[in-house]
Amino acid sequence: MFNHLKRLGGDSLLYALMNVGTKLIAFLMLPIYTTYLSPSEMGVFENVDALISILIFVVIFGTDNALAYYFYNTNDEKERTELFQTALYFRVIIAVGFNLIFIFFGEYISTILLGTPDYKYIFFLAGTVLIVETIITLVLTYYRFQFKSKKVVFTTVAKLAFVAILSYLFLKYSDLQVSSIYLGRLISVIIIVLVLVPSLIKMFSFKFNKEILKKLVVYGAPLVPASVAFWIITFSNRFFLTTFESLNSVGIYGVAIKFATVISLLTSSVQMAWRPYSMSIKDNSNAKQIYSTLFLLILIIGMTGLLGIATVIPLVMEFMIKDPAYAEASRYIAILSLGSFLSFYYLIISIGLFFNKKTGVISIYVGISAVISVVLNILLIPVFSIWGAVIALIASYLFVNISIFIRSQKEYYIPVSIFKMVLLFLSGILGILTIVYVQENEGISNYYIVIPWIVNIVVTLLTIKDKLISIRK
Repeated sequence: MFNHLKRLGGDSLLYALMNVGTKLIAFLMLPIYTTYLSPSEMGVFENVDALISILIFVVIFGTDNALAYYFYNTNDEKERTELFQTALYFRVIIAVGFNLIFIFFGEYISTILLGTPDYKYIFFLAGTVLIVETIITLVLTYYRFQFKSKKVVFTTVAKLAFVAILSYLFLKYSDLQVSSIYLGRLISVIIIVLVLVPSLIKMFSFKFNKEILKKLVVYGAPLVPASVAFWIITFSNRFFLTTFESLNSVGIYGVAIKFATVISLLTSSVQMAWRPYSMSIKDNSNAKQIYSTLFLLILIIGMTGLLGIATVIPLVMEFMIKDPAYAEASRYIAILSLGSFLSFYYLIISIGLFFNKKTGVISIYVGISAVISVVLNILLIPVFSIWGAVIALIASYLFVNISIFIRSQKEYYIPVSIFKMVLLFLSGILGILTIVYVQENEGISNYYIVIPWIVNIVVTLLTIKDKLISIRK
């Protein structure tokens, strides 16, 4: 048992470090991108990346979860290998299909998504990267299932390091602009594939098992709609901004959202630990009280952290982003960080659905939220510009949290004060908006930023007082 726990702990730590490392590398590339790319070119980068991200969901098509299920459902190594052979063919064929569309219709796609045919070659480069990335991802999944965690971590970090270095060199020494990033990515993934050739030879076969493919697709297909819905909430606003505003607005929004998602460096660790922890104590006599306390504590820490982000982000932006064309992004970062927090918090407050195996409900609410997101983007962006996209994102995630919490409470009631949760949330968001307003108006002294902090501290103490007393007892 100890060996199993040791391996789980070691693997979890390695993957956590990898997760933090990869996101940190991506974040540290921002100063480089904004140095060599104008906001409109950043807008092109954001839109192409947004499109590729939805294609990744389609290429994988839920087969990652299906592979996990069927891989551990058999001890036959031949069958396990056939699973990955079949998944490899399936994913590569779909990825190649998308790239053929980019080759033949790249000019049209560029005109529709970017407002100009000039970027048609970028779609071909991005599509080629998608094909190679598909191969790498599958090999790393195989390593992960074989508990070869060190290989997974090393390969992933090496790939990102190559991408960072080559993208920088192409941006600095070539005149390719946005294409530099995708050319750097393409060369990087090709290098990694060459390293993985021995594993690929093992997976390669001219045989195609239709029965295995059917099993993988049938298992994975129901998981796709939720992934697409989350994509709509998170990424579709780029295209609405392009349509109703400009690529320049997309570039500014993209920089803001990249800063905002840094919060996931912290929330991802809690997320990984929460599910096993929450399940392990559910039969304790005081479990519901513990959940109640943690619901509030996590909300308090989150809202206080967001106030901190709102307070320091102008200084961080000034230090990291030298081009004044991106200065506007700082006003959106704190509110967008709230969106990142809400995309994590619903997993905390949905324990009743997981306890009673009602997780399918989450997909329904996320789907509804995606529709809300589209409607709000269409209505708000023409009126409020980038703020419209920000409001649509927050409103969509807020709906997910509220609806899932209400349903989860029906399945497994947690005696937590709704009034206190609402009070904490409202004081936090009003505090964030106040700080942003003070920072954006030069005629108002920055000393007024102290006021929302005082209010937040008072509200926090009032809401948590009884919990602290019960903890002492």
